Amino acid sequence: MVTPGETAEAGGETMGTFQFADKTYPIDNDEYLADFDAWDENFARGMAPQVGIISGLSEDHWRIIHFIRDQYKQTGKCPLVYETTRMNRLHLQELKKLFPAGYLRGACKVAGITYKEGYLDQSWVEGFAEKVTLGGEGKTYEINVRGFLVSPSQWDKPYALHRAAEMKMPRLTDKHWQILEFLRERFAANNIVPTVYETCEANHIDLEELQRLFPDGYHRGAVKLAGLRVR
Repeated sequence: MVTPGETAEAGGETMGTFQFADKTYPIDNDEYLADFDAWDENFARGMAPQVGIISGLSEDHWRIIHFIRDQYKQTGKCPLVYETTRMNRLHLQELKKLFPAGYLRGACKVAGITYKEGYLDQSWVEGFAEKVTLGGEGKTYEINVRGFLVSPSQWDKPYALHRAAEMKMPRLTDKHWQILEFLRERFAANNIVPTVYETCEANHIDLEELQRLFPDGYHRGAVKLAGLRVR
């Protein structure tokens, strides 16, 4: 059972709790586990139905879940979808079958990890934002501590171009812009960022091509350049 807004963490951010098997887990406003160390397998079992896994967790689910957690322990970061599929010899459709809600909103959520790599135990960071000025015209954008645009309405093409340069992407091709425009159009229509599956399928690309286009990752690359955040 998810109960939002039950507890207050540092910085005044309202948090919630998730209850399963007589245990209560702290979750953030997006229902991700707020404390990496609070995770156990019962959390995964309880969260699975919340992300569309109805028939229980199989050996294949557990292999991916433990891979994600082990990689976080080793690197301090949530592994990119490219890394998870490559290291576990998974095709995108196989990952979709296992975690239909998406990679971040499915696999990583069940594993007790978010894209907020390195900050899982510091909830105050999510409320931090700064203003940066980019471009010759001096437009100011508000971004959070991880470099994501706070308000999608502030986005424009110069923002994407400057962020791409920071990611050491030499230029944005027509294919890059096609992906970014797709993400923003879908978000405008549904108020939710498309899953990596939807993005690949709608734009007729596979994960290998997506990685070539956005080597920093789907969320930390494509979604960030589009001025959005997965929630």
